[in-house]
Amino acid sequence: MIYEALESNGVSYAIRMKENRRLHSAASFIEDELFTKTKDNQINHAVSYGEFFYKADSWLYPRRIVCKIEKPEGQMNFLYTFIVTNMDGRPEDLICFYWKRGLMETFIRESKHGFHMDAMSSHSMTVNANKLQISMLAYNLFNWFRRLVLPRSIQKLQVDTIRFKRLKIAAKLVRSARYLTFKLCSHCPYKNEFYEILEHICGLKQLE
Repeated sequence: MIYEALESNGVSYAIRMKENRRLHSAASFIEDELFTKTKDNQINHAVSYGEFFYKADSWLYPRRIVCKIEKPEGQMNFLYTFIVTNMDGRPEDLICFYWKRGLMETFIRESKHGFHMDAMSSHSMTVNANKLQISMLAYNLFNWFRRLVLPRSIQKLQVDTIRFKRLKIAAKLVRSARYLTFKLCSHCPYKNEFYEILEHICGLKQLE
């Protein structure tokens, strides 16, 4: 049993459970609270949190369940989220902690697709370790580039999108005695962002 293995090793966990009638019945007091909130306004978004102890048939003892019941805007049906956990904290904080797992999956996906961290092709563990460290260094440098240089409008884009649409832009470099000038196509759809990136880079150089 995964819960017993985690607990015996002192690991904190927050794991989502599938809905069932017993969980719905145990969370009926939270549903009543949400129904009271929405009785006079069934249009706007509303949410209620709560917790209770629950024992599944395969468990040796009850475990803590934190619950979120949500009514989306303009809908009548309620949405349920049940999380079994051994962590301390308010139900709303633990629900928020659980939903942030998707953010980490986004980082992992970007590191694999954008920096090839999953392409360890050598038979040598040392070579693969060094290659992974170089990929991690590139990933961290790009994140600094994203935060310090990129405009806010494109900071949340994936690295492949930024490379393709904002950096890999055909331009003519004109050299003069004192300046380097980038000349872009007049119909380039991303020229404003490109110039803004250059301005931010120049601003960083002035801070040195």
